[in-house]
Amino acid sequence: MRNRFHSRRALLVCAVLAVSAAVIVTAPLAAGRAGGDSSRKSVTVRLMDATGAAAGKVKLRQQGSRVVVRAQVKGLTPGFHGFHVHDVGECVPPFTSAGGHYNPAGTGHGEHAGDMPSLLVLDDGTAQLQFATDRFTLAELLEGDGSAIMVHALPDNFANIPTRYQSTTEGVLGPDSATLATGDAGGRVACGVVG
Repeated sequence: MRNRFHSRRALLVCAVLAVSAAVIVTAPLAAGRAGGDSSRKSVTVRLMDATGAAAGKVKLRQQGSRVVVRAQVKGLTPGFHGFHVHDVGECVPPFTSAGGHYNPAGTGHGEHAGDMPSLLVLDDGTAQLQFATDRFTLAELLEGDGSAIMVHALPDNFANIPTRYQSTTEGVLGPDSATLATGDAGGRVACGVVG
């Protein structure tokens, strides 16, 4: 009777150990499949232009409830350029593979979580920008299919078009659908995957 009790106890211990080992082994795999490591505190995003040439880098660092963004870009035309987080972590020229602006709340442009301050590019083609945001976390940008940092060809108007102006493309007063979606920032000239 006693041997039978010890045998059952040994089987129970083995079963518990096997289940525990399976949980320990598969938990990191599941997290990896979900699209990112939520414990990461910083990421460096390498930007490339449509030819595949390096166009700078953007560092994202989680600091408490905010993300500090530091951008250094090169090889761009002088002037202001729209600068956004886009929905999909893929940068295949002409970079439409990155989807639209990161906008989990479904708000209008200027209020998208991925709307960031514009880059001011100097005459030598370089720009630097640093700011903090609490509109997204690094973990959010890494989850699922990831996200991308995008530099646009034109300035971003953040949909600041007074209603007294009429769209020439849609016959509506105020901003048209392109302005509301993208801020008229134009083509996509540099992209980098957040990851």
